[in-house]
Amino acid sequence: MKKLVKSRTNKKINGVCGGIAEYLDIDPTIIRLLFAIGILFAGVGLWAYIICVFIIPEE
Repeated sequence: MKKLVKSRTNKKINGVCGGIAEYLDIDPTIIRLLFAIGILFAGVGLWAYIICVFIIPEE
């Protein structure tokens, strides 16, 4: 059973993108790019990332 958790090994800032990528079994760079694109469009990606930092548990 897969669980969504922050990654300890694949992280740049807090492990959110790495954890989401491990859960979805895709490259973390894709998730990071999606968050970056979201930041460019009205800052939605930034707010989503901040919420994920507090909601997604540590590994």
